[in-house]
Amino acid sequence: MSPSDFFPQGAHLDVLQSIVETAIDGILLIDHRGKVLMANSAVTALFGYSAEEMLGENISILMPPPDRENHDSYIRNYRETGVKKIIGIGREVKGRRKDGSVFPLRLAVSSIVIEKQEYFTGILQDLTEMKAAQQKIINLNRELEKNVQDKTTELQDTVNLLLETNRQLNASIEKHKIYETALVAARDELKKSLEKEIELSSLKSRFVSMASHEFKTPLSSILSSASLISKYVLTEQEPDRTRHVERIKSSVNHLNGILIDFLSLTRMDEGRYTPEISGFSLSELLRELQAEADDLLKKDQTLICHHHTEDLQMQSDKKVVRNILYNLISNAIKYSEEGKEIICTVEPDDSGICIRIEDQGMGIPLDDQKHIGSRFFRAANAINVPGTGLGLNIVQSYLNTLKGELSFESTPGEGSVFTIKLPINYEA
Repeated sequence: MSPSDFFPQGAHLDVLQSIVETAIDGILLIDHRGKVLMANSAVTALFGYSAEEMLGENISILMPPPDRENHDSYIRNYRETGVKKIIGIGREVKGRRKDGSVFPLRLAVSSIVIEKQEYFTGILQDLTEMKAAQQKIINLNRELEKNVQDKTTELQDTVNLLLETNRQLNASIEKHKIYETALVAARDELKKSLEKEIELSSLKSRFVSMASHEFKTPLSSILSSASLISKYVLTEQEPDRTRHVERIKSSVNHLNGILIDFLSLTRMDEGRYTPEISGFSLSELLRELQAEADDLLKKDQTLICHHHTEDLQMQSDKKVVRNILYNLISNAIKYSEEGKEIICTVEPDDSGICIRIEDQGMGIPLDDQKHIGSRFFRAANAINVPGTGLGLNIVQSYLNTLKGELSFESTPGEGSVFTIKLPINYEA
């Protein structure tokens, strides 16, 4: 028995099967009676059935009780009333494998009509790994809370001991003064330790909150690619392995960018950033950036630097200047296609140094240009490009601190030019 046995003449079965079979997620097709008409290899791998064992069977074989017994009534109620309870809405359900084991999965059901016959498609995602990760985070939080409670108790016991010691030494004025000084120092140290514990707890909570929202997509990509790599063991499958390795690298770089933006934003918001001024060679910094950017360049992209600053020494925060330029250069690379040039031009002027980063990328839509630099803002044509929407906001904040300026010009479809101006010698 095969899927062609269930479809009317003229159905585009080959095209449908090709699309379904290449999907990473599990895809099922059933008729109005709940009979399985099609299942891709992701479904068979997930449930342990062969395609032949599933085709023609009721979809309820993949369900644990009570859904197993009630499924046919779900379809019947929908067909009689027209009320959609789960169709068009993704939700978490339980699946039952051939060996009887039950696992969590996300199910999205939709209704389609082929030659006047109504069918139902289900897209399934295994949530086992995600649930395990969520439970791990919950356990870590519980462990952290217990550690904080234990530390608090220890600190309280230590403080009580010191107070008792202080009471016993009241008889001697000189000794009292010596021990009082020691107690103050110990109290300050304990206070710092407690504040550090609280700060670490707060940072962890914020990181977990951000990770649960921003890390899901790249982590899922890493997980699926890592799983698939093991299946490509033949020499002729090297392109497939390479493709998944590149997906993993891209996702890791995306995660790293999110972390850098998040930590920079935290420092700014908490007012913990103070410029560290030192003398450095601008031309040496540019060479370091150019070498670092080589790992970011897409196929046949080139980064060209024009500068005549070999003898120019800047008095500024080298790390921040480097972060500003790296952000702008990486943006130019990210929003440009393969084979394009990115040009960095450095020119001293009367008021300081002028640096222009020019690309031939997608450009910024005119309606969006007034919002560039706003926190979390992404241009309409960049929604599908990974990013946090924090980079230019952080660049602007750093420039304000170093008394610099940022401006840009952009033409949609042709590219953008970002210009920064910085004083050669920073003065507080």
